[in-house]
Amino acid sequence: MAKKVVIKIPELLRSRNISLRELSRLSDVRHAALSELSNGKRENINFSHIEKIADALGIDDIREIIDLVEVRNE
Repeated sequence: MAKKVVIKIPELLRSRNISLRELSRLSDVRHAALSELSNGKRENINFSHIEKIADALGIDDIREIIDLVEVRNE
């Protein structure tokens, strides 16, 4: 099976009870970029965005932000 990198923004927002707009403000990452990451619509990941999100949310373990999941080939 193929694997896919998933950015766990929806889970981060729920666990911290904040909005995407608030995360954008805290991390200084454009709302549109966060939305695309959140919805899996972004093909490339800007690692400076991941660093900014981690810094804004006080995350030390990248596995809280990124996951590698198996994808079924259809």
